[in-house]
Amino acid sequence: MQNEITKAKVLIESLPYLREFRGKTVVIKYGGHAMIDEELKKKFALDVILLKYIGINPVVVHGGGPQINEFLKKMQITSNYVQGMRVTDGPTMDVVEMVLVGKVNKEIVGLINHCGGRAVGLSGRDGDLVQAKKMKVLGKPETENAPPELIDLGRVGEVTHINPEIISTLVAKDFIPVIAPVGVGEDGQAYNINADLVAGAVAAELNASKLILLTDVEGVKDANGQLLSSIEVSSIEQLIADGVIKGGMIPKLRCCASAISGGVNKAHIIDGRQEHAILLEIFTLKGIGTEITA
Repeated sequence: MQNEITKAKVLIESLPYLREFRGKTVVIKYGGHAMIDEELKKKFALDVILLKYIGINPVVVHGGGPQINEFLKKMQITSNYVQGMRVTDGPTMDVVEMVLVGKVNKEIVGLINHCGGRAVGLSGRDGDLVQAKKMKVLGKPETENAPPELIDLGRVGEVTHINPEIISTLVAKDFIPVIAPVGVGEDGQAYNINADLVAGAVAAELNASKLILLTDVEGVKDANGQLLSSIEVSSIEQLIADGVIKGGMIPKLRCCASAISGGVNKAHIIDGRQEHAILLEIFTLKGIGTEITA
């Protein structure tokens, strides 16, 4: 009986959050180990389905870097990286779109549907959902007085506009949108876009209550390696300058800051290796990972 009482207490603890987020939108960036481990994949699908059933509107944006690497290797196409971004020429872009839209997206949609949800897969090209332009990256100048060099990353893009109509239509019909981070330029060309950036832009356009980024780390840590449970947007650049925030965490936090400045209430960086990480973040008092607030 004690186990049943404990379960009842957990439900009661979640009640304020059920009230707060009912009818609200939560954008989830799905990536990392949670996309590879079979048990975690199923638990992610169940978490998202539960959110929908209790009246919260989840919108999923997924990555797929490891899957892209696997296919490029099979096709003997070498990937080069500049400042952590994959140089994407024409043949590479074909593989990126094929894997993200044709394989990864459909696998996620299929799993959610198989577990009892109603999901629909989208590319950023569907309904001009994710409009993009070529990303410009400046390299270090060769000499002190020389201008910085413009690096051509090929068809790597950045978001210029999100057209929310197709998402809103699906949400209104009780579907869960699952979005592959491929954008479309004014010329109709596809662009490879970082999934964090797409998730942040979608969250801002939908005026989401939360943006949740699933990662393979506990969250953001301080100089002593201790987890920072909360960070204000105003402190992010100073933490970067001090070297506390570094590497791949820098673009994630800047993405969160941009989303919050665009109207998102809170952003969260959480450990997707933790079972039911999304539910623990939304429905418990302490939550997990690092929250970013205005």
